[in-house]
Amino acid sequence: MIDKKGKPQFREKLTRYGADNMSIQELIAIILNTGKPGESITELADKLLKSYGTNQIKDIKSVAQLQENFGLTPVKACKLVACFELGRRLFKQPPPGAASRIITSPEDVYEFVKDMCELRKEKLRGLYLNARNRVIYKEDISIGTQTANLVSVSDILRPAIEYAAVGIIVVHNHPSGDPEPSDEDIAITKKIVNATKMFDIKMLDHVIVGKDGFRSLNEMGVM
Repeated sequence: MIDKKGKPQFREKLTRYGADNMSIQELIAIILNTGKPGESITELADKLLKSYGTNQIKDIKSVAQLQENFGLTPVKACKLVACFELGRRLFKQPPPGAASRIITSPEDVYEFVKDMCELRKEKLRGLYLNARNRVIYKEDISIGTQTANLVSVSDILRPAIEYAAVGIIVVHNHPSGDPEPSDEDIAITKKIVNATKMFDIKMLDHVIVGKDGFRSLNEMGVM
């Protein structure tokens, strides 16, 4: 909701439509209450969420870190830390699909998804990372046949937008055991790369795994 001066009215939206209809950015904006010089409340909330990711932002405990890294006032920083601490104490179970692995190489990806190597059907999995290369969410996007996997780019992007991911790594297996990419693998990779650019999200890699090892399309220069 926007008022007559063009400012977002998040409290009014919360009152009228309920918390279930608020995005995480909007809820953070309510806690912050105002922005800061040169940065609107919406921009500040989005910056915080993109930096930490939806799964890791709840683990913020340092008031000083928020002040130093984001220029928050002591009041704003204390409010955020207090809210997240309350959330941790009341709800200790992580959301389905959450993870905490840091990915810095294709080898890290391979170690993280080794369970896919022995699958008899193709499975496409998305790994969603924050700015610190930490996996904030993972999801099995689709399961195909023994020789093909039906891929929807929108299904790959949806969790990235929902969880405010900065980067995406797509992984799928080849039941044949040979991880060499097919022409279709290369084509869909380029399609995903082009789509992520529209949302300011980076396609970091497409890793294909099999019994004979793995291939990184990023390392192969496909992306």
